[in-house]
Amino acid sequence: MSDSVPEYPFRNPTALEPPPEWARLRESCPVAPIRLASGDEALLLTRYDDVKQVLSDPRFTRQLDAGDAARVTANESGGVFGADRMGVAAAGGEAHQQWRRLIGRSFTAKRVTAMRPRIEAMAEQLVDAMTAQGAPADLVGALGFPLPVWVICDLLGVPDADRDRFSYWSDTMLSLTRYEQAEIDRSEAAFTAYLQEHIAAKRERPGDDLLSELITIVDAADGRLTEMVMLGTARALLVAGHETTANMIGKMTAMLLADRTRWQELLADPSLVRTAVEEVLRFDANPGFGMPRYLSEEIEVGGRRLPAGTTVVCSMASANRDEQTFDRADTMDLRRSPNAHLAFGVGPYACLGQALARTELQAVLAVLLRRLPGLELAVPPGELPTREGLVVGGLRQVPVRW
Repeated sequence: MSDSVPEYPFRNPTALEPPPEWARLRESCPVAPIRLASGDEALLLTRYDDVKQVLSDPRFTRQLDAGDAARVTANESGGVFGADRMGVAAAGGEAHQQWRRLIGRSFTAKRVTAMRPRIEAMAEQLVDAMTAQGAPADLVGALGFPLPVWVICDLLGVPDADRDRFSYWSDTMLSLTRYEQAEIDRSEAAFTAYLQEHIAAKRERPGDDLLSELITIVDAADGRLTEMVMLGTARALLVAGHETTANMIGKMTAMLLADRTRWQELLADPSLVRTAVEEVLRFDANPGFGMPRYLSEEIEVGGRRLPAGTTVVCSMASANRDEQTFDRADTMDLRRSPNAHLAFGVGPYACLGQALARTELQAVLAVLLRRLPGLELAVPPGELPTREGLVVGGLRQVPVRW
């Protein structure tokens, strides 16, 4: 690789437009050299079939602690991808699959479905507060971030009053360039101490939350889920259940309002909420970093043989716009079905919290359509400010009026 290797992640022309590099690389260089924030070099996969192939292969994980693996960030921790900090949640192999089976016993679709009425009720309360303040309002600050924090606090049995601390801890774990190592370390220590104290309190007085069920598993005679793994699980749920969904609420609303015909289509047929959410996930042009994988063995991808020791970054968002897989890939079709997007990954390491994320997005969209049919952006789409320096993408603000 040479000094001309492009820096990654690429910059978006505007918040809702994809980087032009995606289409160019899919066409001419689907396995492309990139330079990461750490200065290390990796290979970027941009085509659907290649991304799906690597993500589906159980041999390759995001455990990037091998001596020859590329560092995602300049920080020692490796951000959210540091396997030592996320426990089995970031590791691979049989240990990871065992963890998924154990967590899956508690984190079920039934539990998530049962949460939907509470999620919609909280969304209603937040919309009440936003409208009481008057327009224009920032949808991200009023709804996008408070709702997922409330959901994850409810899921883990954490007091809602602690939500600001959870937001900060989540940001530090997702840092690419925003935070220095010393601040990340202090945040990690504070978060771990908080969880340990909270776990101890739940042991004394368990509730009907997910964390109480995890404690039961930890304390079971088989002892298959260790305390350290439970801490890693709580971290993973915080990041997946809070930051990514919070960002997606803002982006979803902005995408649907950027072209008023989309919002009108949903108002005319609210039954499209489910397929609209799936299309928003596919169409997301500002998703953040993507998913790194360390190749522990040689593999052929995109017609190239990649040696063991290579770090690849799977751009699910670019794959989701692959014209070879999706008809009219650059057009948002709220009725698109089937829609086999890769927003949550695929295979043995697919996002365990995707049912929760889908439920939150569908609930928020249903409430906004019902309560604020006249909702519109208060600024041109090209002026929406993006969040920078984190593994996840997103919008700092989504100014709206109604």
